[in-house]
Amino acid sequence: MVCDFEGVITAVNPAVTRILGWEEDDFVGHNILTFIHPDDLERSRAQLGRLLEGQPMLGFENRFRAMSGGYRVIAWAGVPEAGRIHSVGRDMTEERAARRDRERSWTLSPVIKVIATAEGQVLAVNPAWTKLLGWTDADSVGRHVNDFLAPEGLEQGLRGLEQLGHGQTMIDYETVSRTKSGERRRISWTTMPEGGILYAFGRDVTAERQAAAALAASRADRDRIWNTTNDLMGVAGQDFYLKSVNPAWSRLLGYDEKTLLERPFLDFVAETDRPRVLAWMAQLARGEGVAKFEDRLVHADGQTSLIAWNAEPLGDTVYVVGRNVTEQRRVEEALRQSQKMEAVGQLTGGIAHDFNNLLQGITGSLDRLESRLAQGRLSDLNRFIAGAKASANRAAALTHRLLAFSRRQPLDPKPVSANPLIASMEDLLRRTMGEQIALDLILAPDLWPTLCDPHQLENAVLNLAINGRDAMPAGGTLTIETCNCALDEGAPFWSRDMRPGDYVCVNVSDTGIGMSADTIEKAFEPFFTTKPIGQGTGLGLSMIYGFVRQSEGSTKISSELGRGTSLRLFLPRYTGELPVEDLRDAGPAELLAGDGETVLVIEDEPVVRGLIVEVLADLGFAALEATDGPSGLEILQSDRRIDLLISDVGLPGLNGRQLADAARQLRPGLKVIFMTGYAEVAASAQGFLEPGMALITKPFALSDLASKVRATFKDR
Repeated sequence: MVCDFEGVITAVNPAVTRILGWEEDDFVGHNILTFIHPDDLERSRAQLGRLLEGQPMLGFENRFRAMSGGYRVIAWAGVPEAGRIHSVGRDMTEERAARRDRERSWTLSPVIKVIATAEGQVLAVNPAWTKLLGWTDADSVGRHVNDFLAPEGLEQGLRGLEQLGHGQTMIDYETVSRTKSGERRRISWTTMPEGGILYAFGRDVTAERQAAAALAASRADRDRIWNTTNDLMGVAGQDFYLKSVNPAWSRLLGYDEKTLLERPFLDFVAETDRPRVLAWMAQLARGEGVAKFEDRLVHADGQTSLIAWNAEPLGDTVYVVGRNVTEQRRVEEALRQSQKMEAVGQLTGGIAHDFNNLLQGITGSLDRLESRLAQGRLSDLNRFIAGAKASANRAAALTHRLLAFSRRQPLDPKPVSANPLIASMEDLLRRTMGEQIALDLILAPDLWPTLCDPHQLENAVLNLAINGRDAMPAGGTLTIETCNCALDEGAPFWSRDMRPGDYVCVNVSDTGIGMSADTIEKAFEPFFTTKPIGQGTGLGLSMIYGFVRQSEGSTKISSELGRGTSLRLFLPRYTGELPVEDLRDAGPAELLAGDGETVLVIEDEPVVRGLIVEVLADLGFAALEATDGPSGLEILQSDRRIDLLISDVGLPGLNGRQLADAARQLRPGLKVIFMTGYAEVAASAQGFLEPGMALITKPFALSDLASKVRATFKDR
């Protein structure tokens, strides 16, 4: 290419047009600087100035624009001559790209690259070397490669150089190198000698070698565990013949390994446990794992050990691990017994405390009454009578709560629709809550009916509402919500004490102070309360728990400190017909005078029996008395007139129900009123009472007994 001193192109040869794609006319007459890359213009102008000063140009490179729009790298040589600049260019584009790729590979490669002389003197290292080992170019170039080896790897490095000196290429040759900070790194090298130069490529394999060492150690640890653990470890086939067992089997059972592998596993299981083990085997055969399954294995000497198993099938193989829990279960049972006795002690202590207070109110009032009567001071006696009755009624409430907690209270379960029951309590609840607490009822439409004692459900909701009120001293919101729930394993709020099925949920929640996890755990324990002394007996929640469990339901508490409490009652769904008047209270029967009817009273407590006979006499009824079941049966077998039988359930000789069954065989259609304070068989009126039978719970007001007696005769 020829230019004038202004840089205007005057001639080009065919190679220029071939390389750059322009025609000759595209160049001639145009300034050469119009074809130069903008970033190279300053350098190119400076070079043009030096040519004008008479200096030759040699090896100058810039980027020249091609017709395609791209740029080609051209290396120029030129001289000024006779007012013209004569230059020759060589296309270096591919060569420079290849060099850039080599430089990029050298710079960016994670592989360590080292160039050294055949004697081991370092000529160059790439950045990966510095990044891994910390040695810079200045630290490395000119030094011997062995200077970077750890002392324990020096001998191995010398042997490697010797082999390279014989012209051998070395592949995956490992050395222990040291970093600038003194750490050790294991590097795997591939090194090629060529023309007296060594080209080495290294890969850091420290982590791989550590993992391999850890794996080998892990295998050794597993072997050590297999041999030393007291857990029974084994591998079995689908036929449940053991393929391999660890030594713990022989140590525990007394059989040698040969016997354990020759006989089917079932041979070592206690006979009474074999049906359950067969079901366990069937589960594993279906590909399902088994956890915490327990059975008893028989020792060679006939003793047995209780083993808790975990088993996992994999293809045709079953892997089993068993732990001897015989002693653990014995200790757990002893602990349960100890905890049971501690709970009994806590319960009896609480009962004694509360009953002593109540008895003091009763005996103190009676003492004052007796003293006043002896002195002839008959004024203001009602105060002492009222005090004794109040204490007695509180004692009755206490025993009722205890029976509820123990799930032994006599219940009268009926089909109940919870929504109208709760709605009917709204006015009472609002008065109980006070002005600072908002009451929100969220009653689900189409709520299922449930089967429970409606009065106990009312008491439970009222107790929970009062608890919620007390937890919100500064005010808040009490929400009572109902909903239908289908619960089974895996569902929220499911617990093992529930049967899978449909439940009606009554949720009472507050926005109060909440409970800690420790309080929640103890909440249903009798006499446990967080209220100050004198403000709570600690039987409210335990009574609710007993009522719900006795109704075949469950209770759940959700709470966090400062975030309120939700207590859910889950009662089983009732699938029968719901009576139209399921919540009506018939009210007390009208008290009518007797008409010569005869009532047989069977009660083993003389004071109680005497009071009942006196009430009957006041109502105009004739009364017959018996002290136990056999004497009562003797009267029933006589030809004396008996219109009604009033009997305690718990009687010496024959209990009340047995007596009533015998009486109805002799006197079909005989009306019966049972009295009970506690009786296992009378815990639920459902299934215990037949038509013409009624139940009254001790202690009862004598007026209530009178109402029930007259209602019985009125219904005849």
